[in-house]
Amino acid sequence: MAAPCYLGWDFSTQQLKVIAIDEQLRVIYEDNVHFDKDLPEFKTQGGVYIHSDRLTVTSPVLMWVKALDMILEKMKSLGFNFSQVRAMSGAGQQHGSVYWKKGSIQILKNASSELPLHQSLKACFSVSNSPIWMDSSTASQCSALENAVGGAQHLARITGSRAYERFTGNQIAKIYSQNPEVYMETERISLVSSFAASLFLGAYAPIDYSDGSGMNLLQIWEKVWSVSCLDACAPGLEEKLGCPVPSHSVLGPISPYYSQRYGFSPDCKIVAFTGDNPASLAGMRLQEGDIAISLGTSDTLFLWIQEPTPALEGHILCNPVDSQTYMALLCFKNGALMRERIRDECASGSWDEFAKALSCTVAGNNGNVGMSISGGGSSRVCLETCPSLIQVSDFPKEVEIRALIEGQFMAKRIHAEKLGYKVSKYDEKA
Repeated sequence: MAAPCYLGWDFSTQQLKVIAIDEQLRVIYEDNVHFDKDLPEFKTQGGVYIHSDRLTVTSPVLMWVKALDMILEKMKSLGFNFSQVRAMSGAGQQHGSVYWKKGSIQILKNASSELPLHQSLKACFSVSNSPIWMDSSTASQCSALENAVGGAQHLARITGSRAYERFTGNQIAKIYSQNPEVYMETERISLVSSFAASLFLGAYAPIDYSDGSGMNLLQIWEKVWSVSCLDACAPGLEEKLGCPVPSHSVLGPISPYYSQRYGFSPDCKIVAFTGDNPASLAGMRLQEGDIAISLGTSDTLFLWIQEPTPALEGHILCNPVDSQTYMALLCFKNGALMRERIRDECASGSWDEFAKALSCTVAGNNGNVGMSISGGGSSRVCLETCPSLIQVSDFPKEVEIRALIEGQFMAKRIHAEKLGYKVSKYDEKA
């Protein structure tokens, strides 16, 4: 009998990724489909379409489905034993949304195992190109939502965030306003995460609490949809969203489609998918007081908290691991710009050299601290002879690199603490 394993999926902006782990959490398989490179027929750039107004950004839904077909077929051709998979879950890019046309539930449920899934589902979406997290075309809908519920701060107290253009409630309001007939044709609205789970479940998967709290629609305290927010966005919206569930919910067994086409066990369980940011907190096994920073095009800081205080800055999400606690999330735009400049100046433009230089220095950088601002120069001090501060004109390249990274970390932590987030001290963890 084959040893049990578990699959994890990531429906991200630029690619679909899969990983298989055994019961000792060892990686036994991983692969990806890169949308631009592997599915050129969709003609995306970075996995998206940037529309002529430069504000509207979408991705083709069928591209995500075809990517799933492609990766499963590859796994099958390589002899992957699907019968050993006991359960699966995954993540989707947060704030993207998918619109299922009336009658699609029957097509999803009864998909023929003789056909790739994207062929069966090609007529199932009332909106063929999904709005995603990069979209910033809903400013008027954001203003209308905040006004409808009594202002930005009150909306944050209800949903964990003031109105944001990429958030799903505002995207739905735009679709209803501009294309009411398309909205009326829609029987179910999924997030990318619940859409992905639906593909495996063969039924509409519910939205989980954690990803659902990034929509400007969920009451984060009671874990139910806010009637006032729903009414401000579109009529009959609650029925189209379904009931939200805890992020660790077991939704049911895998669709017979996958057993027949790939050999999955009919007992393979589908666990609720969630957003990429909550999945990061869960995957890193953060505990209360821990803080994590993800460095990307935009940097994100997130931490586990007990007593949230929603504000006009940042986001409060339901914790994907413990439904009684919360996750704070801060996003810093253009976080990579300064790192790219230092990479070019100190590591010959190579991230590999940058990483190697970083690993050659010790945590704390022997008291060398640097603060750099894009377009605003740099300041460097040495704290080695603390309490004296010695300003220096430059650092060796590897010291400069660590000074930049640690300086960015410190600045983000200070910012989080000024907003009232509690972060554990290092010696408390020792």
